[in-house]
Amino acid sequence: MPTIVSSVIPSAPATTDRATLLARVPDLAAEVARDAARRDLERELPHEAFELFRQAGLGALRIPTSLGGPGGSVLDYIEMVMAIAAADSNVAHALRSHFNFTEALSLNPGSAVDRTQLARVLSGKLFGGAHTEQGTKRPGEVTTRLTKSSDSFRLNGRKWYATGTAFADFASFSAKDDEDQLVSVLLPVDRKGITILDDWDGMGQRLTASGGVLLDDVEVLPHEISRRGLNTLIGRHTSTLRQLHLAASMAGAVRGALNEGTDYVRRQARSAAHSAAETANADPFVQKILGEIAANSFAVDTLIRESARALDRTAAAFAGDDPQILETALVESALTTARTQIVASQLALAAATNVFELGGGSATSRHLNLDRHWRNIRTVLNHNPLLHKARVVGDYYINGTTAHLEEGKVF
Repeated sequence: MPTIVSSVIPSAPATTDRATLLARVPDLAAEVARDAARRDLERELPHEAFELFRQAGLGALRIPTSLGGPGGSVLDYIEMVMAIAAADSNVAHALRSHFNFTEALSLNPGSAVDRTQLARVLSGKLFGGAHTEQGTKRPGEVTTRLTKSSDSFRLNGRKWYATGTAFADFASFSAKDDEDQLVSVLLPVDRKGITILDDWDGMGQRLTASGGVLLDDVEVLPHEISRRGLNTLIGRHTSTLRQLHLAASMAGAVRGALNEGTDYVRRQARSAAHSAAETANADPFVQKILGEIAANSFAVDTLIRESARALDRTAAAFAGDDPQILETALVESALTTARTQIVASQLALAAATNVFELGGGSATSRHLNLDRHWRNIRTVLNHNPLLHKARVVGDYYINGTTAHLEEGKVF
């Protein structure tokens, strides 16, 4: 039977200014890194890491100052994700739904319901969710049903890829209503009938709680229902942001491989039997491999920062009144992120593979658990249809085609 997990909901401090929030990231990352290799081996969900994240108030980073937040940029947020991912890419990845939610909220806080959610974000609440289902003919198909029941509604179904929901306070779920229209419901995760399962069986990102959620006759109130839309302007922006968040999680895993590989050479690795060097840290081949890993990590980080800047330009365009500038920015940020993922994926996998060239058999020790970085990177990359991305980018350059860059799905 899959493990049932519960959400930990501690209190959080009031949101503070941007500089103070960002200054908390290194200490948070250091705490998250503690025992990360062991947690992966023992499949121990990182609930404590999310307690610390709440207490640091970092979930409100992207809320603008005009709405009472610290006004962090997309680049600030992505830098934070990479830093946390270097400590444990599971924790970074599991924050993706939360920042997708806060981004949309920041760009369109128009209703009383939105202002309620905004207050929750500013108070430290985290948001998760699940929209995908298993067993459907094609991805994106929804069989979960929302049916009218007296003055409220009832939600029934089973969701998958509920990444981060086990650590969240609120979660959104997609469903078909009585008119067979696609809707989204946003509910507290402790609502009766919601059961979050730790049944994710992927080889990597094992601690993201990316498995299933059972929805058994869950009561839904009218104000908790909204319409879903990926091809709206905001939907297109947040779809690209979600892709970049995954890439930033991958980049952090590369940093993790670099950091732990360096520590392994300094602390434990021996020179090879045929090496002219007496110690591994003096071996020119070990130095060369570590230098290549470091260069790959630098290149991946640089690419992702460039994509974050493109998304910052898109976010800024929403505040303007020129629809053409916004449209151009949306396409450019989607294109930039796609190009980044195509190249960064190759560099990241190479770096995580080459870490084993730093030593002999001891480098494969389960205690070190260096292989988790490769497993985590490979698993993150399976979220993204990289072959399709490359074809779409090529079609854009040859024919000027922007159809897939505009659809708000994977770009």
